[in-house]
Amino acid sequence: MNIINLIKVSITAVAANKMRSFLSTLGIIIGVGAVIAMMSIGQGAKQNIRAELSTMGSNLLTIRPGADNGPGGVRKDPSAMQTLKLSDYQSLSQNREFVKYVSPEVMASGQVVYGNKNATTTVYGESEEYPDMKQWKVEQGVAFTQDDVRRSAKVCLVGKTVVDNLFGEGADPVGKVIRFKSIPLSIVGVLKSKGYNSWGMDQDDVIIAPFTCVMKRIAAQNYFSSINCSAVSEELSDAAMKEIQHKLRENHKIKDASGDSDDFSVRSMAEMMEAIGSTMDMVTLILGIAAGFSLLIAGIGIMNIMLVSVTERTKEIGLRMAVGATGFVISVQFLIEAIVISVTGGIFGVLLGLGASNTIMPLVGLPSVVPTWAIVLSFCICVAIGCIFGYLPARKAANMDPIEAIRHE
Repeated sequence: MNIINLIKVSITAVAANKMRSFLSTLGIIIGVGAVIAMMSIGQGAKQNIRAELSTMGSNLLTIRPGADNGPGGVRKDPSAMQTLKLSDYQSLSQNREFVKYVSPEVMASGQVVYGNKNATTTVYGESEEYPDMKQWKVEQGVAFTQDDVRRSAKVCLVGKTVVDNLFGEGADPVGKVIRFKSIPLSIVGVLKSKGYNSWGMDQDDVIIAPFTCVMKRIAAQNYFSSINCSAVSEELSDAAMKEIQHKLRENHKIKDASGDSDDFSVRSMAEMMEAIGSTMDMVTLILGIAAGFSLLIAGIGIMNIMLVSVTERTKEIGLRMAVGATGFVISVQFLIEAIVISVTGGIFGVLLGLGASNTIMPLVGLPSVVPTWAIVLSFCICVAIGCIFGYLPARKAANMDPIEAIRHE
């Protein structure tokens, strides 16, 4: 058996029926293109979310009040959600070894007013370290200071959306006084625009004020909704988490020997990124499997076409057997034909998928990311489809009786 000659004969047979071969490959082209496009969407969304989280700081740590779950998986009562106090912030701020920035957080939502204009927004009470922690630049004016925090000064930083809503686009609001729930706040700076995040949240619709001002004058509470910290570096995030847990357990008089659970939880941005990455990988897999069903249908189409081809070429098969071709050689020839059709479709399908990814993804604001393994997997699937769905027609051709095949009209 000369495999080179068999390949040539198979390619000639496929080329002899151009329209039929094209229709057979069309299903593969669409299927492979859909699989690659779905993989690109999933991986592009994953990379976009990870990039967005990275801008917030991959070494960011968030402390929230209350344990993750109470006994039996039930959340604790509201009082358990008020465990973060001013003493905790002071303790975390002092003698820092692995923690670089600390900012307690208090939030209040409501209406902000300037003159005859108003808008609904959220005021975040933070420390003076918050802009540096969140890599948020002050575009106009200056940030409030530690002295402002100490004095509970009625000053604030505002986002671009708040400026546009209250003062008009392009206005300079620095030095102007706005009112939030009747409390006057003097604008000392405007934050550089960050736009919308992946969850559709406008990051510029924000007011940031000293946490002491928000706690005392606006929210009227003596606890924090959370405390944000950042490690000295991403590599030291685990060490920073241990430092935070140690200090808070001391503050809350939680002894390791007693076996009591923490009344707070510490989460790192790295954990969040890993969790989101795992979720997006699962979504990508589901999208790929859904698109892969079109390859199954395309394989069935190839099998049907090859069965028709075997029937039409019965006399040719009989003549080849009569001059010495074995059933194995005949079956290999038809298997090669099926593989040629599926692999050809796979090549054009990859080109279609790459083209669709590079065209569509930028339009929806996502990076075009096509994993190499997705292309390799697509080719492997194409070869498998050719072998699996070409097997039955090949066996039918190999099992023909030469005499009956020659007599066939």
